[in-house]
Amino acid sequence: MKTVQVEYFAVLRERTGIPVETIETAAEKASDLYAELQQRHDFPELASLKVAINDEFADWDAALCNGDSVVFIPPVAGG
Repeated sequence: MKTVQVEYFAVLRERTGIPVETIETAAEKASDLYAELQQRHDFPELASLKVAINDEFADWDAALCNGDSVVFIPPVAGG
């Protein structure tokens, strides 16, 4: 298990009702963590979702380490 901090924006923040949370997870990579959070918070399927780990955009297969900061960035709708 590792502890990571997850920050939420847009629709993901609306679903969780919080801007950030610290969680314990067994997820090995970013995609595993999103799948876990998707079940926990009923997140929608987002085709163009991006992920950043420790303030840098990352690949969905990027490994997670204890203490990482993860941000899931949904597409932004403008108007």
